[in-house]
Amino acid sequence: MEFWKKLMRIGHFLGCHQMPERSFFIKDYQFPVCARCTGVYGGALFAIFSAFMFKPNVIVCVLLCLIMFLDWWLQHKMILYSTNSRRMITGSLAGYG
Repeated sequence: MEFWKKLMRIGHFLGCHQMPERSFFIKDYQFPVCARCTGVYGGALFAIFSAFMFKPNVIVCVLLCLIMFLDWWLQHKMILYSTNSRRMITGSLAGYG
């Protein structure tokens, strides 16, 4: 339990809002970061390891980040509600970008 509290403090320090309705849970324990941040960190980690094999085009990277921004903007303007799955996917793309 104490370890999880430390992880939650780290997630907050990293700038995540940690809203429960936008986070994943494992056995009643909320992830330290929201679904979108989980995707961003996972995508960035994957990008670090894959960078040794190939380097994507800068335009592709910008487009990957724009996809996440579009998902956020559509939700912010209440045009389309974003789900945790979509947040995770678009966050992963932006993290890779």
